[in-house]
Amino acid sequence: MEVKQRDDTKKGEFYVEENGETLAEMTYVWASPDKFIIDHTEVSPVLGGKGVGKQMVMKAVEFARQGGLKILPLCPFAKSVFDRDKSIADVL
Repeated sequence: MEVKQRDDTKKGEFYVEENGETLAEMTYVWASPDKFIIDHTEVSPVLGGKGVGKQMVMKAVEFARQGGLKILPLCPFAKSVFDRDKSIADVL
């Protein structure tokens, strides 16, 4: 399962698609040129319990690290992942 990304310089999303249908998405908005805010995560029941939400958060962390960016996780799910995994706190 591949987590993909779309970004239009104002907002973006990390998502999982299957047969042309979006089954999971985590949206974000740019707060500044070097910080984005994760504002929503949604995973279809079809993918429930498979760790897809966390995979999307980790993809966002990878994106942030590669670009020297910071993340503000306002989405309760994303915030819970950051609260549980201190190894990704460097992008906060």
